[in-house]
Amino acid sequence: MGAVEISGMKNAAVAVILSSIVVEDRCVLENLPNISDVTISLDILRSMGAEVRRINPTTVEINTRSIMGGSAPYELVRKMRASYYVIGAELGRFGRASAGFPGGCDFGVRPIDQHIKGFEALGATVTVDNGCIEAKAENGVQGGQIYFDNSSVGATINVIIAAVRAKGMTVIENAAREPHVVDLANFLNACGAKISGAGTDVIKIKGVEKMHGCTYAIIPDMIEAATFMIAAAATRGTLRINNVIPKHLESISAKMEEMGIRVEELDDAVIVSGVDTLTRVNIRTLPYPGFPTDVQPQMCVLLCMANGVSTLYEGVWDNRFRYVEELKRMGAKIKVDGRTAIVEGIGALSSAPVRAVDLRAGAAMIIAALSAKGKTEIEEIHHIERGYDDIVGKLRGVGADIRKINLPDPYMYEKAN
Repeated sequence: MGAVEISGMKNAAVAVILSSIVVEDRCVLENLPNISDVTISLDILRSMGAEVRRINPTTVEINTRSIMGGSAPYELVRKMRASYYVIGAELGRFGRASAGFPGGCDFGVRPIDQHIKGFEALGATVTVDNGCIEAKAENGVQGGQIYFDNSSVGATINVIIAAVRAKGMTVIENAAREPHVVDLANFLNACGAKISGAGTDVIKIKGVEKMHGCTYAIIPDMIEAATFMIAAAATRGTLRINNVIPKHLESISAKMEEMGIRVEELDDAVIVSGVDTLTRVNIRTLPYPGFPTDVQPQMCVLLCMANGVSTLYEGVWDNRFRYVEELKRMGAKIKVDGRTAIVEGIGALSSAPVRAVDLRAGAAMIIAALSAKGKTEIEEIHHIERGYDDIVGKLRGVGADIRKINLPDPYMYEKAN
């Protein structure tokens, strides 16, 4: 039985890093994953005037006292979706904010209307023009009442960050309940904020005048853990996955057990044991604590190996099945109708050249390749490196035959043209 160590959560790490702007002090962040989204987040802070010092591969000291508002470079902001937290942080600290429109994976329309609604409830005027977002609270950020039309993780986090130094009480209703929302609130509370209710659908924030630095460790990444759980099942292996919070994985564990896979929960680890015959299941992705949308592509690979026909309904994003065409190259029989994928189990996939169309789809391609006979090449792996800390090294450590190849520039030019 092999074992793998799970890194800090990507989605929590980027939120905590960028929220340090509003803290306006020195913070030490531990258990950071070594991924490009974290690197970009730190580069954004440096470019805004923060002092950033790496203590070791997973620990960074950040001093945001000298941050300049409105100085986040457009070329960095456009590289990842979570860069919009700069808006909430600047608004909370300076009463005004300006940044380029965020980037990130493209799997459907992801509007920021709920973010804007939240900022306006805090007394800000928001404009979006020429690829930039500007927010200004003429009288400073004021506490307010916000009801989100949908349970938006990004909007919940952004409003929390903007509200921690507001005057008065802010109440967020229909708030997202995801673990990284809780982790952000715990970090900010450790810095002197007064946030209650994180992890429920009603969050209350009593504004404070000043905050202070702290030392804080990021929670383990439940999506990375789920990816390794599915990889173990897809390859009929047994794997111990360490440094996890099993409760965060309950919706994934339940579906895997329904398929006949053995999942053993320990205090801070899970052991997954693959089986020869997988039972078909139906899955619907939902906000936490439902089955996560970020595990949908990986789970689709497993459904391709099950007996019978499974259905996979995407309840969060409009267009998250672009990876299906890549799986079809490997022999998968999948029919997509709107937000539903009907997956006919074929037992085993075959090798083929494929590409990572986004972060989690890239992880799915790796799982598919590990389970298939023959050699599979995966292109556009920069998507994967946005969210997985040394996935090649970790998989090699548990016996996978996988390696990363750096292609010469002329080859890349030829591919692009």
